[in-house]
Amino acid sequence: MTTVVPGTQKQAPGSGLTVAVLAFAGIVVALMQTLVIPLIPQLPTLLHASPSNTSWAITATLLAGAVATPVFGGLGDMYGKRRILVLCLGLLVVGSVVCALSDSLTPMIVGRALQGAAAGVIPLGISIMRDELPAEKLGSAIGLMSSSLGVGGALGLPSAALLAEHIGWHVLFWVSAGLGAVVAVLVLAVVPESPLRSGGRFDVLGAVGLSAGLVCLLLPISKGGDWGWTSGTVLGLFAAAVVILLLWGRWELRSPRPLVDLRITVGRRVLLTNLASVMAGFSMFAMSLVLPQVLGMPKATGYGLGQSLLVIGLCMAPGGLVMMATAPFAARLSAARGPKVSLMTGALVIAIGYGLGVVLIGAVWQIIVFTCVISAGVGIAYAAMPALIMSAVPASETGAANGLNALMRSIGTSTSSAVISVVLANMVTRFGPHELPSLNGFRVAMLIGCGAALAAFLIAAFVPGRRDAGSLATMAADAASRAR
Repeated sequence: MTTVVPGTQKQAPGSGLTVAVLAFAGIVVALMQTLVIPLIPQLPTLLHASPSNTSWAITATLLAGAVATPVFGGLGDMYGKRRILVLCLGLLVVGSVVCALSDSLTPMIVGRALQGAAAGVIPLGISIMRDELPAEKLGSAIGLMSSSLGVGGALGLPSAALLAEHIGWHVLFWVSAGLGAVVAVLVLAVVPESPLRSGGRFDVLGAVGLSAGLVCLLLPISKGGDWGWTSGTVLGLFAAAVVILLLWGRWELRSPRPLVDLRITVGRRVLLTNLASVMAGFSMFAMSLVLPQVLGMPKATGYGLGQSLLVIGLCMAPGGLVMMATAPFAARLSAARGPKVSLMTGALVIAIGYGLGVVLIGAVWQIIVFTCVISAGVGIAYAAMPALIMSAVPASETGAANGLNALMRSIGTSTSSAVISVVLANMVTRFGPHELPSLNGFRVAMLIGCGAALAAFLIAAFVPGRRDAGSLATMAADAASRAR
């Protein structure tokens, strides 16, 4: 049964500050995710481990974020979204301190997993915005919160490279811990607690089942290239994922208080938006895999641009700023034509950007241009997805619903990493004693990113539009009635 905490209500007068603090929280979380990228080549030496083992410092963050996002979303609906958001920030701080104090692999993996659990901040922040902001401010606020992913990533790479090169790698995590603590204090001081509660008891078995299923699904996607895609471990984990998730789905359908209300998620609007989110996440991440390599490869290859990691980060930074700049446009477009049109527009712009990238890959300025085009599309699309989801679910379910949507994007990025890595590993050219991805390999990767964006466009075209709002409202009301 949905409850309203006494004494809480929409607080429009402080809404601008609330949005700023929540967006800052999203930037800090995205910043954390890029911290280890400058360290990847040095991690085996720094942590006294093999390259295959040190890759767990990235895999652990991915897995923890995927598991924590829907779980914390459900907890936020039940016990208060601000409370759980602060918990996520607390885990970020603790994980950062553990990493800052580590000189070996095991504590680094533990710390990165704790940092990854903070991924729930962004969907929780969007859900708080729905509960707290007046309708006329909600669209632009969601766009700004969604764009914080790109802004944090764009700022994080050059900043991390600069600090690691001139001060030391441990300081990266001390900075992360400090920022996390500052954000937690700001959230407690500025952001009001959401008045809505779904009530009931937490679905522990549902959370365990979803976590196990996601680990079995995402782990082979992330490590399949190292373990072998046809190895018994990879195939066994995929099979286990299917079985566990099917059993989890059966439990959730029978549970009186499910972690994820599958009856809502299989509704046409939510289901298609989530499927489009997978493809959009895939397309977005392909750029992050291709462009740094092109920029960093030696000029002697004939297509590499020979830039330092710091310059690479600076080249990627404008894209993050473009994502933030598109938030107001995305809000106006959604208000005028509906978030479905925004999602389709964003996906189409991403596809155009990748199409330009197939041709414009010969100079730094060219890469910056099409990176900004892709980023503009990502900003528009990512702002539309939460709006579509929240228009189709009861207000008391927004945390779980947004968490699940964020999970779909994570599945897209994980799959993108696996697919693009396979392409670049198999389309190579010899450079001295080394094999490097070929120019055609990079172009094929960008065509795949373009195809994923077009797939997102086509899926979004079948999302019910405004004329179906009545049936959507009925579906949400029915779901709320079942929850009671």
